[in-house]
Amino acid sequence: RKDIEAGDVVLGLASDGIHANGFSLVRRLVEGIAWDAPDPTGKYPTLADALLVPTRIYVKPLLQVLQQTQAIKGFVHITGGGFQENLPRILSKNLGYNINLDAWETPDIFKWLQGKGDIERDEMLRTFNCGIGMVAIVAATHADDVAALLTTQGERVFTIGHITDTPSSSSPPSQVVQFEGDF
Repeated sequence: RKDIEAGDVVLGLASDGIHANGFSLVRRLVEGIAWDAPDPTGKYPTLADALLVPTRIYVKPLLQVLQQTQAIKGFVHITGGGFQENLPRILSKNLGYNINLDAWETPDIFKWLQGKGDIERDEMLRTFNCGIGMVAIVAATHADDVAALLTTQGERVFTIGHITDTPSSSSPPSQVVQFEGDF
């Protein structure tokens, strides 16, 4: 979108789990473990329950919020390709992102997968949603109001970053999306 600019805020909407991405890797990581084995995170009865939490559908809450405000400049669904491949798609050539990984608590299932497979942070962020299933881009002056509206619709919302004037389309994804912190 042409109205997205440096300084805009990136709001992250929590995912409910892995959603539908990264299952080729997940299958390799859990090979040899019974699906009815206890959930390694302790949140669900079995490993299958932990891995197969239904994908969160954001449409209804987002439509409700869009009827209440014009302040949202864009949405990005964090699907296959994770943050690095999905976030740049909405930006013009002269923009990038700075994402603070400490802004939300990465769900335990992702931490377990990372440890099980000895997966590096950037690969986790490219493969999985890591706890953020949808992103909204909002002018800084409206970020708190939009976050509050999303919260009233039942979303867990985190201010996870901002838009920068880092070039995007001519840069490799590792330069478009800069990460701070770790999980």
